[in-house]
Amino acid sequence: MILPPRKSASGRAPDRADAQLPPRGAVDRVSLLLVAAGAILWASDVFFRTGLVRHGLNSSAIVFAEDLFVTLACIPFFARVARDLRGRSQRDILALTAIGVGPQALATVLFTQSISIALQSNSVNETYLLQQAQPIMAIALAWLVLKERRRARFWPLAALSLVAVYLVIFARTPLQPFSDLGRGHVLAALCALGAALLWASGTVLGRYALRDVSFVTTTAMRFTIALPVLLAVTLISNGTKAFTVYQIADVPNLIGLAIVPGLCAILLYYRALRSTPASLATLAETAFPLTVTLLLALPAPYGFSQQILPLQLGGAALFIAMMIFLNARKENTVIDGLFRAAFQPRTADPVSRSG
Repeated sequence: MILPPRKSASGRAPDRADAQLPPRGAVDRVSLLLVAAGAILWASDVFFRTGLVRHGLNSSAIVFAEDLFVTLACIPFFARVARDLRGRSQRDILALTAIGVGPQALATVLFTQSISIALQSNSVNETYLLQQAQPIMAIALAWLVLKERRRARFWPLAALSLVAVYLVIFARTPLQPFSDLGRGHVLAALCALGAALLWASGTVLGRYALRDVSFVTTTAMRFTIALPVLLAVTLISNGTKAFTVYQIADVPNLIGLAIVPGLCAILLYYRALRSTPASLATLAETAFPLTVTLLLALPAPYGFSQQILPLQLGGAALFIAMMIFLNARKENTVIDGLFRAAFQPRTADPVSRSG
C-alpha cells in the first residue's frame, strides 16, 4: 500500500525534494557565509603582495610563484587526488581542467591587462565597473549548466546585494565609473569582461565538479593544472629573465600569499561551495572587491589611509544583512538539482558516474 506524504504542522505536505534532504552539518548550514569568508581571505593578499611589488615583481611573476608554492603544498594530497579521480567522468575531468586554465590562470592575466590598459587612459573605474557583471554571468551560466532555477524572491535580494557592493566600491564617485566607461578603452573593457566571464564560469564549474569530487581534489587540480599555463604566460611575456627578479627576502611574502589567500581561502571556498547554489555563491564572492575597497583605509604601505565614508559603512552593513538572510533562505530561494544532490549519499559504483 502506498501511503500519502506526511503533512507538516501547518497541514501542508512537504516538498518531495525537501523531504529527501538529510540533516545538514554545521558547515552546510552556514555555507554561504563561508563562501563570503573565503572571498574575504582572497583580499588579504594585499598584506603580502604590497611587499612583493615594492621589490619589483610584476603580476605574472607573483601569480606564478604563488601557484607554484600552492602546488608544492598539495603534493602530500596527490595520492588521495589520484584515488578520487579514478573512475570519474570525462565531464568532471574537463570541468576541473577548465577551472585551472581559465579562472585560475587566464582570468588573472586578462584582469591585469585590463588594468594596465585602463591606466593609460585614466579610466580604471571602467575595469571595476565591468567586473560587477560577473555575478550576472554566473547566474546565467548556473541556469544553463546546472539547471538552477531562481524563485521570484531571489531577484530583489540579489539586486540589493549588488547595490550594496557598488555603494562600497564607488562611494566617493558614484557616477564616475559610467563616465569612465564612455571614454575608456575598448580592449580594456573586453579584457575585463573576459576575466569576469572566466571567474563566473569557475564558480559554476566548481559547483558542478564538487558534485562528485572532493573539495581537496578540486583545490589541488585548480592550482596544478594552472601551473604550466602560468609558466607559459610568464615566459611569453618576459622570457627567462622573469625568473631573475625573485629575491630571498620575497620568500616569506610568497609563502604567506600562497597559504592564506591561496590555499586556505580556496579550500574554505570549495568546501562551502559544495553545499551552496552557484547563483548565491557568486553574490557572496563579491565580498572580495568590497573588502579590498575597505582595506584601502589602512595606513601605508598596505593601504592609502582613505577615510571610510558613511555610505560605505551602510553598503557593507546591507551586504552582510543580505548574506545572512540569503544563507538562511538558500533552499527556498534557488531550486537546484545539483544542490540537493550534494546532500544525497554518493554511490560507489563508478559506472553510474560515467558519461
